[in-house]
Amino acid sequence: MPPFAGSSPPSFGFHRHESESNIVTIDVGGQLFQTTKQTLALAGTETLFSRIVESPASARSSVPFIDRDPDLFSVLLSLLRTGNLPSKARDFDLQDLIFESKFYGIEKLLVSSMSNPSQFEAFNLEKSLILPLNGRDSPSVIASTPFGSVHVAHGSKITSFDWSLRKKKTILTQFTAVDSMLAFSPSMVAAGATDFSGLQILDLENGIVKETLNWENVTKSSSTVQAIGSSPELLFVSFESGRRNSNSILVYDLHSLSMMTEVGHNEIFGADIDSALPATKLNWLSGYNLLMASGSHSGPSGVLGNIKFWDIRSGCVAWELKEESDCFSDITVSDNLSSVFKVGVNSGEVFLADLRKFDEEKPWVCLGDDSKVARGKKEGYGCKIESHGGQVFCSKGGDIELWSEVAMGSVKNSEDGLGDRVFRKNLMGKAKDLGGSRITNMAFGGNKMFVTRKDQQNVEVWQSSARGF
Repeated sequence: MPPFAGSSPPSFGFHRHESESNIVTIDVGGQLFQTTKQTLALAGTETLFSRIVESPASARSSVPFIDRDPDLFSVLLSLLRTGNLPSKARDFDLQDLIFESKFYGIEKLLVSSMSNPSQFEAFNLEKSLILPLNGRDSPSVIASTPFGSVHVAHGSKITSFDWSLRKKKTILTQFTAVDSMLAFSPSMVAAGATDFSGLQILDLENGIVKETLNWENVTKSSSTVQAIGSSPELLFVSFESGRRNSNSILVYDLHSLSMMTEVGHNEIFGADIDSALPATKLNWLSGYNLLMASGSHSGPSGVLGNIKFWDIRSGCVAWELKEESDCFSDITVSDNLSSVFKVGVNSGEVFLADLRKFDEEKPWVCLGDDSKVARGKKEGYGCKIESHGGQVFCSKGGDIELWSEVAMGSVKNSEDGLGDRVFRKNLMGKAKDLGGSRITNMAFGGNKMFVTRKDQQNVEVWQSSARGF
């Protein structure tokens, strides 16, 4: 019996000609291209290609003509066919490809191909681009979107770069300086300051304040913003009264901005330092449906801190940690690693608290040199720590340490069955990237990492050497 007898042979990428052909011929700038209806349908319903596919058979008797560049079209057709740009795309200017993709209505496919979070390669990152900022002010805070656009607050201004980092726009705000910022989209952010009342929702495209959110505290004073965070559905804002004698975390619906509930309301009496600490960092832990709120205070006895994990639904604290010995200089949480990470203000070392076997008495395990804990030299002052994917990034002066968990072949015997966890660090970048001014911010978007430094009026873009354009 011959192969494929009684059944249709596999196509192997080839398409049979049928009475009503599945093949579509398009004339672009005098050059003929052939593809299939299925390929053009991948562009989506609101595109030029969808109109060609959906046109009646009588209209398809003649070849549709598009008066555009055929060379650029061939690149975008390859993008439709494979989901990736061909190597010859590097021969073109990126801005030309963006203009053409907008004309055909497939810019989202181009963004997904070039700045997809799945393309982030932590071990291959190196400094690839410098984004200059106008004026003399250094960045105070940066906020990125999932596909790589980034907003930078410097002085009273906010400068936004689109996903391609080619287009930028700067607006002037009412703030003297922005201290907290959260990106909703490439054109919308929430911004606040510790010396200005209210959280502002800013339309960066039109340079306007769309809405201002305030906390009506007991003393009827102003409500300054200490931190902003979010989950896929909720917006969290840490407020402190202008008199600094009360603080609270308000929870809003992320889409309607209507207030949902209030947690962590503290009224300060006398010298009650614990309740005097407003949350200065808010991280959502989706795997546990908990909000981590952390804050610290420097006093005569050293740096004291407080970390609370809030169950938003009940308004109760699930876990709480009080930091006294080697309090965090900065702190972050990782869903992928089910852990909290901090950099100690005294030691400058990275510590881990495993949420799967959380011990409120002795939660921290030092991943570095634990002999530095007792020295009290504040080696961690100004250090930043952030998690992204399955890695942890910690700045030390002008360098960045990359901490990754080592996959162990076997699990040691232990009561909880989880065993010991092993992490290793690597210094990021090539030799030419090491050193420099102290790092003040790190953010992640698309396949990139964004870095700012003290007294530098720019943003560094770190990207895989295999990517880029």
